[in-house]
Amino acid sequence: MAKSRGGSRKLLWLMMVLLILSSSAAAVAIYMVLTQQDSEAQSVTQTEGMPEPKAPIFMPIKPFTVNLADDDYGPRLLYTGLTLKLDDEESKAILEQHMPQVRSRLLTLFSGKQAGELTSPGGKQRLADQVVAALEAPMSVNQPEVAINDVLFTEFIVQ
Repeated sequence: MAKSRGGSRKLLWLMMVLLILSSSAAAVAIYMVLTQQDSEAQSVTQTEGMPEPKAPIFMPIKPFTVNLADDDYGPRLLYTGLTLKLDDEESKAILEQHMPQVRSRLLTLFSGKQAGELTSPGGKQRLADQVVAALEAPMSVNQPEVAINDVLFTEFIVQ
């Protein structure tokens, strides 16, 4: 009878160890499932929280040739083409509607420049800033604001 008592104690201990192991395994499995769902939920909220990048709005302006102001080398020419990077479609519509004025303002601005100003380091950037200032000025009464983000020179030759 002593032998059967020892066997039942061993069986009891074995069952307790198996119960503890299975409980631990179940706890680990539940933890992994819950953390996986949390990480998926976080990635979904992060994706939803970030605004979609909006496509850039570009408006090309046909290339043109301008007589530059005389310098030490005599009369010079500028052949240039630009593309404007705009903030919204409304700005594009306003500029397209006033294209003759846009081109006139650009021709007037460029014709007052000397070749040395345009070919110097930073000359194109200063010119781009001046283009933005010239084109953001209202072209008609009660015109909504034109938002120009950048001026991109697609062609630029000084002769």
